[in-house]
Amino acid sequence: MSRPRFSIATVIFLGLLWGFWTQIQTAGIVANLGGHIGSAFACFALLLAPLWYGGFSRPAGGWWFDRLPLSNSEDTEKERERGENPHSTKRRLNGAPTRVLLPVALAIPYVVFAVPRGEFRWIYFAGLALLPVALAAVLSTIAPSPEDGVDAAPDADRLKFTWQDCLVLLTIAVVLETRVFSGAWPYNGLGSLPKLYLADVSLYLYLVVRRLEGIGYSFVPDLNDAKIGLREWLFFLPLALGLGFATHFIRFYARVPSAGHVIGAFLVIFLLTAVPEELFFRGILQNLLAARVGRTKALIVTACLFGLSHFHKGATFNWRYVILASIAGIFYGRAWRARRHLFASSLTHTLVDVVWGLWFR
Repeated sequence: MSRPRFSIATVIFLGLLWGFWTQIQTAGIVANLGGHIGSAFACFALLLAPLWYGGFSRPAGGWWFDRLPLSNSEDTEKERERGENPHSTKRRLNGAPTRVLLPVALAIPYVVFAVPRGEFRWIYFAGLALLPVALAAVLSTIAPSPEDGVDAAPDADRLKFTWQDCLVLLTIAVVLETRVFSGAWPYNGLGSLPKLYLADVSLYLYLVVRRLEGIGYSFVPDLNDAKIGLREWLFFLPLALGLGFATHFIRFYARVPSAGHVIGAFLVIFLLTAVPEELFFRGILQNLLAARVGRTKALIVTACLFGLSHFHKGATFNWRYVILASIAGIFYGRAWRARRHLFASSLTHTLVDVVWGLWFR
């Protein structure tokens, strides 16, 4: 990441943190936490930082690569010039093991949160530290070898959906849906923290370890992406309203929220809901399936799985939500597929959720 882009990203990030801080003060979360709001907010900032700064790198994930002690092609050439073996055991140890073990650091935000509160639990720390390591070890069996360099292009097979991908993504989904780590942050208002943690894990696994191409993870402004995201939202809107009213899933609430409320809802949903979900379902899952089964089948399968992930929104199986979420997933997938950019699908996703949350719940 260039210095000017890093500086701009930092200024915006600090502005976002200030906005979230003011939202926390007015949302009653402070009372729920019972003190130590600083540790909770620091934990949130640490979990959000990888997602945020990773989105301002070109290529996507460059922010990770620039700061990781990984092997690269330039070092390989220098070793050859010195008459050294670039495929030596030492060379391998400088690459793959580092990539596998480094995500232990993703447990640090939990430490920052729990220790000041006197609520540190080894079981949660071990789980948060070892889960990404175990999944990285699985994916490292199909990732480019260390001597290929960080810029090495993976072959066609590495771009396809494999059993390792199935195991890793299923594990992440199960951990999220069963709320395994909810006890690490057991307070109302902190429900997004486990999702942010798993989004960081997914980003690391597929940008650093798997080195999956075509995810399209970027927050760099692009007018074409904005147009695509808005277009797919407009396409979905009449269908969503028609089906929503017909199935009695939604009802209209006439109100005029303040501009600050709308902006706040947009930012919260974009960063804490849309981006993590679009990264998982479109940038990773649909991306991998498209190389295996084709664009259309990948779009449909991913949309159906996205819909099924919403089955628990209520006391019983919420079939209305599943159907509408599956249809929405088609339009989110179309937005991502147009240019393979997550910003477009995240924008569509955000607009749907904001309109629904403000006027149609």
